[in-house]
Amino acid sequence: MRKRIDATAVVIHFVLCLGILCVAMPFLWMVLSSFKTLPEFYTFKLFPKSLSLEAYRHIFTHTSYVRWYGNSFIVAITVTISELFFASLVGYTLAKHHFKGNKIIFILILSTMMVPTELLVIPWYVMSTKLGWSDTYWSIMFPGMIQAYAVFLMRQFMLGVPDDLIDAGRIDGMSEFGIFLKVVLPQVTAALGALGILSFLGNWNAYLWPVIAITSENMRTLPVGISLFSTADAGGLQWNLIMAMSTLAVIPIVLVYFIFQRRIVEGISLTGLK
Repeated sequence: MRKRIDATAVVIHFVLCLGILCVAMPFLWMVLSSFKTLPEFYTFKLFPKSLSLEAYRHIFTHTSYVRWYGNSFIVAITVTISELFFASLVGYTLAKHHFKGNKIIFILILSTMMVPTELLVIPWYVMSTKLGWSDTYWSIMFPGMIQAYAVFLMRQFMLGVPDDLIDAGRIDGMSEFGIFLKVVLPQVTAALGALGILSFLGNWNAYLWPVIAITSENMRTLPVGISLFSTADAGGLQWNLIMAMSTLAVIPIVLVYFIFQRRIVEGISLTGLK
């Protein structure tokens, strides 16, 4: 029995190592390719003959990459903060305040999740154009300031907050907003952490709506800016530049994972999100 268990463990670890290799190889190939020249990229060799910084020098001296990086940070952080605040506030209202139409409002919010994003970009574009928001930070951010799934997630967690704690706050003379900030939010930090990470990563990698909402070069976000170098307008497929830009673009994502690794695991286990 001992030998069978050991053999099973060896097979499991072997399969896991293969999985890790399959996941890590594209990332390793991207990083190594960013240090190649364009002719060397098409040799299809994993390791470059010599580490070349040509691609990195080009993106910092001949493109607006730093501005695109800053735009992505502004959009991702602003939208994440907005979504955390408003989704938790709406979730608290729907979970702990019983009023006429409470369930109907919640169902209407959930029903918006059934509408594909591709169907919403046209009314979003028409609205932002008529209101004069075109090619601004607001035009990029407003669709994600509060999401239906975020409201649903926070409401479900708010239901688990004991009503006795809220009643105790009211007896002590706290305002409803004070109860929300000082009593309720500390009880749902795991949900806030999971939602914040998912929101940041989603907005950092967003492409469809920003590419429609943005027209000027200085307002582009990273995914939109990187996509320019995969078209004929940029002089053909400049893969070494794309690899260098992508390598720098994943740094915040990697940092978020390592810093909030525990929160990510807690959020997945508590929410069931994959």
